Amino acid sequence: MPLNRRTFLGTTAAAGAGAAIVGGVAAPAEAHEQGHGHGRAPKRYSFSVMGTTDLHGNVFNWDYFTDKEFDDKAHNDIGLAKISTLVEQVRKEKGRHNTLMIDAGDTIQGTQLSYYYAKVDPITAKHGPVHPMAQAMNAIGYHAAALGNHEFNYGIPVLRKFEEQCRFPLLGANALDAKTLKPAFQPYVIKRLCTPHGRDVRVAILGLTNPGIAIWDKANVSGKMVFPGLEEQAAKWVPKLRSMGADVVIVAAHSGSSGTSSYGDQLPYIENAAALVAEQVPGIDAILVGHAHVEIPEYRVKNKQTGKDVVLSEPLKWGQRLTVFDFDLVWEKGHWAVEKAGSKVLNSSAAVEDPKIVRLLSDEHKKVVAYVNQVIGTSKAAMTTAEAAWKDEPIIDLINAVQVDTVKAALAGGAYAALPVLSQASCFSRTAVIPSGQVTIKDAAGLYPFENTLEARLLTGAQLKDYLEFSARYYVQTAAGAPVDTSKLTNADNTPDYNYDAVSGLTYDIDIAKPAGARISNLAFQGKPLDPAAQFVLAVNNYRANGGGNFPHVAGAKQLWANSEEIRNTIISWVKGKGVVDPAAFASVDWKLVRDGAPVFP
Repeated sequence: MPLNRRTFLGTTAAAGAGAAIVGGVAAPAEAHEQGHGHGRAPKRYSFSVMGTTDLHGNVFNWDYFTDKEFDDKAHNDIGLAKISTLVEQVRKEKGRHNTLMIDAGDTIQGTQLSYYYAKVDPITAKHGPVHPMAQAMNAIGYHAAALGNHEFNYGIPVLRKFEEQCRFPLLGANALDAKTLKPAFQPYVIKRLCTPHGRDVRVAILGLTNPGIAIWDKANVSGKMVFPGLEEQAAKWVPKLRSMGADVVIVAAHSGSSGTSSYGDQLPYIENAAALVAEQVPGIDAILVGHAHVEIPEYRVKNKQTGKDVVLSEPLKWGQRLTVFDFDLVWEKGHWAVEKAGSKVLNSSAAVEDPKIVRLLSDEHKKVVAYVNQVIGTSKAAMTTAEAAWKDEPIIDLINAVQVDTVKAALAGGAYAALPVLSQASCFSRTAVIPSGQVTIKDAAGLYPFENTLEARLLTGAQLKDYLEFSARYYVQTAAGAPVDTSKLTNADNTPDYNYDAVSGLTYDIDIAKPAGARISNLAFQGKPLDPAAQFVLAVNNYRANGGGNFPHVAGAKQLWANSEEIRNTIISWVKGKGVVDPAAFASVDWKLVRDGAPVFP
């Protein structure tokens, strides 16, 4: 069993960690005598470490936003129930006692299942339920999980309760108590694997999380925790783990491998630092990579100091893939050394859901399905995000209308009540639909899948133009007259859909024939060219307001108001209040894509 975290945190938060034997077969006495001498074969041992990441509340192959089986263009399957089947297959093949199971974070946010047990029937309530992700991961038999940034979305009390419910440690060597600068969570765990050769193999698992938490979840962590860089913390902990006798060091890092950051110079740390950790910190054998939502079966990085390869792997999000690291060890000079290491990913689509997990959580699943199907109003027309990434669509206008109404009401009677309110919104999902007729919670939730809250910030006309220019980088430069393929038009420089903002309340054209930074034309407010000095209130989500996406000006702009309720719930309340959603009341085409002034989509 893993170390009891209460004991750990109470006694030795800065330096301690647990050690546990995996398996428990005593080695035969004669095995101790084997060695290299006189032609005897060297002692060898092989084991595997399995890993998931960015599970985001997915237990079943189910999409609660559409209320049907999950499907995507590649027909991937998702969820821990399928992962469980893959894990059992690997354990059967390798021997259960020759395997470990870990995760690289972002576990308790992302589906209506995880939302329900954080907010509707919260795990923090007296005699509250056990979180479905804790139940599933306990049943699968995880040995450790790194903290992801989304672990902090619901506040520290929910995270602490989840931690208490897990029968494995949540690791975060660079999640420090703001006052003591000591680890606020267990930094690492050391597991012992029983070999047939006498001495156990000691496998250290170091958990590192993302420094961006300081920005993205500022409201929940400010003054409570700080998050230094991955490289500096790995450099501090890896030598300690080696000096404590670790034969193999594995890092579970909630950090991508690209070396980039989405928060610019607001923090002196790198968001996607996994490859830099491998390159700069000697003594690491493998890194389970998370956060970036990309699939990396195997990626080798040479450590600058030792010249040795470090194996990196990132399984695809939501339980679509399971990483398997394979290690071959040899006994030399009185210790176990890694002779060979590699990794691969297994595909969840090839597995059936484990009946054990299905039985365990079918009641929770049914409760959430009933919840998301509650009717909250009706809509006079169907609206969809299918083309919202390149056209001003009514469904995005709906988000902006809700945000403008909410901010206007909040500022009414105050010093800024007379200022015009603009609003930003992104196309978070290209499959969101508000149907004609009855509208349910799942319809509204599908439109806004993130737990963002709403703020009001004060910006000038000139700052808003900069903001729009930055947003318009999202489009791939396309010459006038060249064919337009919408599947290749967006996401320039890997900009995700959620980092493209449409701003309502202004009218403007985006000229995609021009280079990024010089695309906004005909920018006007109420039919007149935008005054660079004029002041506006921008209704903006907290992710963007805190610097997420690194948009200019907004993070430094004066905050006029902030709300603690998720925008998603604000939309649900707005629809309930109206009873009837009529696009004619709020939809307008405020922006369009052009090339040399000619509309791309006439």
